[in-house]
Amino acid sequence: MPLTQVACTDAIVRHSRGFAAAAARAGLAVPVEHCPGWNVADLVWHLTDVHWFWATIAREKLSAPPDESRRPKRPGNSELLPTFEAGAERLVDVLLDAEPAAGCWTWAPDRQNVGFIVRHQVQEAVVHHWDVCQSAGRSWSVQPEVAADCVEEFLEVSVSGRIGAEFAIQSADTGDAWTLNDGRGGLELTHSTGVPPPTLRAAPAPTLRAPSAALLLWLYERIDIGYDGPPELLACFREMCST
Repeated sequence: MPLTQVACTDAIVRHSRGFAAAAARAGLAVPVEHCPGWNVADLVWHLTDVHWFWATIAREKLSAPPDESRRPKRPGNSELLPTFEAGAERLVDVLLDAEPAAGCWTWAPDRQNVGFIVRHQVQEAVVHHWDVCQSAGRSWSVQPEVAADCVEEFLEVSVSGRIGAEFAIQSADTGDAWTLNDGRGGLELTHSTGVPPPTLRAAPAPTLRAPSAALLLWLYERIDIGYDGPPELLACFREMCST
C-alpha cells in the first residue's frame, strides 16, 4: 500500500532538512559526483526549482506546466540555502493542504493528480539528500518503508517497454517483492509482501535482491548491487528505466 499523504510529507521534511544540513557542511563549491557538471550550489538550486514547480502546479491545480516566465531567478550563493528551506516548507504546506485526488498536470499520463506529486516528491528529496551527503562525507539513511514505496512508485511510472522474461526485485528488509512480465497491454507489475527471507525461499525468476534503500539508489544509478542472474536481462531492464 502506498504511503499516506502525511507519511510522504514527513519524509520530504526529514530529507529536505538533511539535505540543507549536508549542503551547508559540504560547501556550495564542492562537486556532486552523480550530477555531472554540478556543484552543491547547482544541486541546491535544482531542488529549489523542483519544489517551486510542483508546489505551483499543486496549489493552482494547473492543467499544464507553469509558464517559464514565472520561474523565480536563482539567488546569489548567500541566499541559496535560505531560499531552498523556504521553498521546501512551502511545498510541504501546499501538499498537506491539497486533496490528493484533485486533478492537475503531471508528466505521468495516467496519474494526473496531486497525489502523484505528493508521492513522487519523496524520491526527489531522498535521492538528492544522498547525493549531497556523498559530497559532504556525511552518513545517510532512509526508513525502509519509505524507500520501498519509492521503489514501487518508480517501477509503476518510470519503467516501460518489453522485458522478454520474468524479472523480480526484492527488498531484503521489508519483504516487498515486485515481479515484471510482458503482458498483452505492455509491461505488467505485480507486488507481494511478507516474502520469507531469501535463504528460505527459492526465487522463481532472476531476482535483484537488496535492502530497499540500496534498491532505490540502484534504480537511480547511484550504486551497484550484486546480481547473479542473466546480465542481458538486467541490461534490458536498465534500458527500460527513465530517471
